Amino acid sequence: MHATITKHAGRSRTCEISPRNSLRARGTPWAYWILLPALCAATASAQPRTGLSEQSQACIGCHEATSPGIVGQWRESSHRKTAVGCFECHRAEKGDRDGFEHNGFLIATIVSPKDCSRCHDKEYREFEASHHSEAAKILGSLDNTLAEVVEGNMKPDSPASVSGCWQCHGSEVKVLANGKLDPATWPNTGVGRLNPDGSKGSCSACHLRHSFSRAQARMPENCGRCHLGPDHPQMEVYTESKHGIAFAANRSRFEPLMKEKEWIPGKQFEQGPTCSACHMGATEELPATHDVGARISWTLRPPISEKIDAADMAAGRKVKSWQQRREDMQQVCGSCHASGWVENWYQQFDNEVALYNDKFGRPATQLYQMVRKAGLISNDVDFDDKLEFTYYLLWHHEGRRARHGAAMMGPDYTQWHGNFEVAQRFYTEFVPELRDVLKKGLESGDPSKVQAARAAQAELDRVLKSDLHRWFQGGMTPAEREQRR
Repeated sequence: MHATITKHAGRSRTCEISPRNSLRARGTPWAYWILLPALCAATASAQPRTGLSEQSQACIGCHEATSPGIVGQWRESSHRKTAVGCFECHRAEKGDRDGFEHNGFLIATIVSPKDCSRCHDKEYREFEASHHSEAAKILGSLDNTLAEVVEGNMKPDSPASVSGCWQCHGSEVKVLANGKLDPATWPNTGVGRLNPDGSKGSCSACHLRHSFSRAQARMPENCGRCHLGPDHPQMEVYTESKHGIAFAANRSRFEPLMKEKEWIPGKQFEQGPTCSACHMGATEELPATHDVGARISWTLRPPISEKIDAADMAAGRKVKSWQQRREDMQQVCGSCHASGWVENWYQQFDNEVALYNDKFGRPATQLYQMVRKAGLISNDVDFDDKLEFTYYLLWHHEGRRARHGAAMMGPDYTQWHGNFEVAQRFYTEFVPELRDVLKKGLESGDPSKVQAARAAQAELDRVLKSDLHRWFQGGMTPAEREQRR
């Protein structure tokens, strides 16, 4: 069925509506479809005309009937107030890989960050420099190996990757010959998505279309779409923190204010900051930023934490130093806390990261790499040895939880979901499994493996006799035992 709507002199637009597929089709009398042309025309004539382009008016005229929810979202947006409509965002240029003809217009389904930069250039440049924009690098990580191979069907577009990892991290969106998007790679709003126009990211990962509400983007649940779960439980940690508790207690008071452009601690709100307030929001001294790492001083992701700028510095890249990032975050903290409180808290945080690194992260990583490099476990296949899973869980799950818990003031995640489970994994699984691997190496009869096993055994003995681990083999002194008693 088609409904033709005359929008401007000499041209017409056609609503292509299938009663089978329309959201309004179920249970709708056929009289509705007979009267549809008039309904579309009436709807179109009811649209706001002030400043809105004729092309966008034509889009709204049809989509009011075919997908009214999208139009309803747009009506609530600041885009509508500034006369930015469908065509202004979705228009394509001749030669665009993903451009296709739609009712007389050349459009693209994906609105990329590059498209958004027409109006939001500062935000685009900040996002391009952020860790979020690099999120699709997961495609080359152990995480994606799990999804493609261990959990999946050994194909690049394994359902476990497509419906899991890629939906947060993003992937390359592939274009079919007709300009439409490959269903193996679309829909996808992963924050590091690789777009057909060469840009990285997805603004709608955080600013849900088509309302693009500031208030919604500032909600902790918005970040919690991806930042939760066993390996990066920021949402859960925030919920148990005093920040999260204070926000929950004052939510009804704060929500009406969060839609405004200015959202500054100590001014619009006096407690209960959300994720975006600390990591991205403006203060009296700092401007807002779309670089989510601009105020982070440690990287808590890898097996051994390092300062956030360490990898870039080692590669000779000039980036914002970790000291400056920390100073900026401390300015955010200073909106609500005294300087002494902030400095003491950072000392506690640094101490926790150092403890994890020195006691578990470094020794476990060194021992694991020694046996893998020597071929005592397979070094050409990932996750085919029990020790690999154990080591992965130790740093990727428990170790991250301990560090994230300390970073965001979640004591339960620092302790019971973090440090305790790291220690349990190390002492009751990693060490016994490592000993089994070394025993097999010593009994292998292969001189190179025997030598490697002896070297790893000597390192394990050294670790377990060190001050941090000697308790495990009864190495506490009488004075230490008395102190503990």
